[in-house]
Amino acid sequence: MTEKKGHGSETAKKANAEASHEGKSKPRTSSPAQAELGKKGGKSKRDIVPPFSADQTPDGRYIVVRGRLWRRQRPDLEPAERDRLVHELMDGRRGVKAAKRTDNVDAMAEARAQVDRAKRGLGERGPVWWTDGAPDQNRRLVENTSYAEWYADLSEQGGEP
Repeated sequence: MTEKKGHGSETAKKANAEASHEGKSKPRTSSPAQAELGKKGGKSKRDIVPPFSADQTPDGRYIVVRGRLWRRQRPDLEPAERDRLVHELMDGRRGVKAAKRTDNVDAMAEARAQVDRAKRGLGERGPVWWTDGAPDQNRRLVENTSYAEWYADLSEQGGEP
């Protein structure tokens, strides 16, 4: 069975040209997974890269990522408002990236403020969105919170270790 290869990125083409010039016998090639991306009828990145998954606490307030609690979005948000805030969040993150590239301090401050506004609107920062008086345990290691026993049981059942 012959392995399919992609057309190669500009970076790969440049590396191949340099390798050829240096007389190397194995120029850079795409992996089979990379070769499938972008092909008509080929696989999408979604088919190749497994989706991110995180465990959600029983009360739905947090997700657990690498053993740390992260506050979830407010469940009472209307879908249109949620979409608007997520779009604002992603625009802000792109702004942070662009400001880092150009070392623009003012643009960085504005982009970070935009990210903060969006996260507060989504309920991921700022006052908690639940009303039972339970404390905020955001960004804490699960083992040091009231969810420690639940998480230990989850780990034993094959959940996130």
